[in-house]
Amino acid sequence: MVATSEAAPLRVSASVGSKHHGGAGTRGPATRRRARDVVVFAAGVAATLLALVGTASVLDPGGRGGLVALRVPVPVPGPEDGPRTFYDDPEVSYAVAAGRRLTGWDAKRAEWLRSRGLGRRSAPERVVMVSGSQPEPCPGGAGDHLMLRFLKNKLDYCRLHGIELLYNREFLHPAMGGYWAKIPIVRAAMLAHPDAEWVWWVDSDAVFTDMDFSLPLAKYGGRNFVVYGWPDKFFVRKSWLGLNAGVFLIRNCQWSLDFMDEWARMGPAYPEDHARWGEVLRATLSDKDSDVACDQSALVYLLLNNWERPGKKTFVETEYFFQGYWKEVVDRLDGVAARYEAVERRSPGLRRRHAEQEHLRYAGARNAALRGVVPGPAGGGEVGWRRPLITHFVGCQPCSGGRNPMYSRESCDDGMRHALGFADDQVLRAYGFRHAAPLNDSVRGLPFDYPAAHARND
Repeated sequence: MVATSEAAPLRVSASVGSKHHGGAGTRGPATRRRARDVVVFAAGVAATLLALVGTASVLDPGGRGGLVALRVPVPVPGPEDGPRTFYDDPEVSYAVAAGRRLTGWDAKRAEWLRSRGLGRRSAPERVVMVSGSQPEPCPGGAGDHLMLRFLKNKLDYCRLHGIELLYNREFLHPAMGGYWAKIPIVRAAMLAHPDAEWVWWVDSDAVFTDMDFSLPLAKYGGRNFVVYGWPDKFFVRKSWLGLNAGVFLIRNCQWSLDFMDEWARMGPAYPEDHARWGEVLRATLSDKDSDVACDQSALVYLLLNNWERPGKKTFVETEYFFQGYWKEVVDRLDGVAARYEAVERRSPGLRRRHAEQEHLRYAGARNAALRGVVPGPAGGGEVGWRRPLITHFVGCQPCSGGRNPMYSRESCDDGMRHALGFADDQVLRAYGFRHAAPLNDSVRGLPFDYPAAHARND
């Protein structure tokens, strides 16, 4: 038995029952039976001891003299252990429409961080990304396959940048479905992740098309809400299309919880208010041709009419594609890829293969090499040839298939495949592969010195 052989340190004297040829070493039957009984008893003791302690992983492989050391199990904190925090308050609710607003969140969060030894950290601010899709299967023909690819894209970006991804497929409030579903899960994520400084919402139909670009969090010091927008449409024309609510970054603080509560009060969780807001938004915002209050028109109104309060804590990003409109991006992706390759052919350090864990170090070197050579801002923009951080397929509706009639099926489908393949190539490179062509799902191996070797073979 394995237990007996592992118990070698607990052995009895080998002289009992030994047999010598001839002379006084020969023992009688009674003596041999007693010897066997001793051996069987010792083996039984050893096996019993191992059965009691072996399954609990208490053998100390580093023990001295072959002794068995019992490890004291580490106690698991329970409800009665450790300092009490906001989690122990039954009045604290994760629900977005609980009838009672959460107050004192900054102090509650700070106390929780101190109680876990996380009060003062020199590490970069932690980000939790939140995304999601509907709970039921996609009605569109290839919807579920596309949702899997969009999810894989976010997983790739988060893995490379040390970001945790929370992907939700449930309606946390039954009335807050569709585009309103983001608010309950973002609010709940703040409470469930007090160690995160930022919560980053990214729509399911948004693709990360620059795996190198990291959020410039230092740029947003003193701001609590970051959203992409067009200043002329937003500030001057007061268009409900002046901002895009499909991607936003929100700081984990009391200001943000209050802001999310105000935003939610314009939604279907409050039916009477929701109907009234639909009429107000249509009368107030340009281009709004429906009495239904959507999350984006509500956000535009909330910020425009309260700019002295929430506006001062809001950053409208315009310098890079925090989210880029896909019609402005897709046709440029091949040209972007060609310019990146041209730069790397002249940069020997960037041609080396490397571990995926070193991605950010090489991303920094690549961005330094591109600066001043490839026009446009890092993270992409309306001008230039830099990779866009995010390409957003608004109107294509990959899950439902009910795309905006202004877009053809081919333009949406090919555009999504093109952007996803463009992003995948940046990930596959660390594994020595890339796609055979922009709209080809097969892959080919890369020469060791790619792309310089690729150039020599042309």
